[in-house]
Amino acid sequence: MAVLTYIEVMQIGIIPAAFILDAVLGDPRWLPHPVRWMGRAIEICEPIFRRYLKSECLAGSLFASSLILGCWGLTAMATHAARMLHPAVGVGVQVVLLFFCLSARSLSAAGMEIYRLLRAGRVDVARSKLSLIVGRDVARYGADDISRATVETVAENFVDGVLSPLFFVALGGVPLAMAYKMINTLDSMVGYKNERYQRFGWAAARVDDLANFIPARLAIVIIALAARMLAGDKGRQVLITAMKEGAHHRSPNAGYPEAAFAGALAVKLNGPNQYGGVLVDKPHIGVAFGAAGRHHIRKACALMMFATLIATVLSWAASLAWL
Repeated sequence: MAVLTYIEVMQIGIIPAAFILDAVLGDPRWLPHPVRWMGRAIEICEPIFRRYLKSECLAGSLFASSLILGCWGLTAMATHAARMLHPAVGVGVQVVLLFFCLSARSLSAAGMEIYRLLRAGRVDVARSKLSLIVGRDVARYGADDISRATVETVAENFVDGVLSPLFFVALGGVPLAMAYKMINTLDSMVGYKNERYQRFGWAAARVDDLANFIPARLAIVIIALAARMLAGDKGRQVLITAMKEGAHHRSPNAGYPEAAFAGALAVKLNGPNQYGGVLVDKPHIGVAFGAAGRHHIRKACALMMFATLIATVLSWAASLAWL
């Protein structure tokens, strides 16, 4: 019978401790955040790669791969150095870094802030808050549009901000989770289909699609399980909606968690939206359901937090399997 070492026992607590930190602290503005450093590194490196490589596709590919591998390598060296000081220091550093990768609390807080504003009738302020967390044009949004967009954001970011980091930390430890965070940050900064980034950001966008491919589909099962535990009879509806309509999205991944949330909440999501003044005709998801209302935001946040708990347990269990 195998006996776990002292260090392995300490390693076991990394994922639960990071989850607890995120649940308690969220994303305090006073705390230096590695994602801000990643963003700064992207801003510094982009003009350098553009300057020395004429091919935008090649420049963007080397730019993205260098930053992703560099982030993985720096994190691996930092955690190794911390372990050399003391095993407890190494574990503490890994807990903090994984905590930075998770954003369930901040995502729920943003959604619930919009919910409370809508409940108070402050639609203009809610619209302004929404504009900070979505990339679409929201100037003409009414209360129902704001509710729909907020639910979509909670659903999509459950994968980006929760499930994918937990998937990669179980797969390859904290360095791989941090590398994923760099992938996600690159996509959010250069993965646009516009004149500036159509070719340069192509590699970053494709790597992000690849990284989220499995987590986006795992999200269906986790959301279905969460819905089953919370609502009893909604789990089957989640699976049916996600399987039928998850691919009805311009993104290869975003439609699956959105369809799962649509099934869990019995609400219609997605549809045509304007981005930078350009109308993008996207299909609806949850076509059999009604329009979103502000109460769906509260339900979406509760569902997301419960799904986060389930995902944390599964990630923790998977990490135990490696030990």
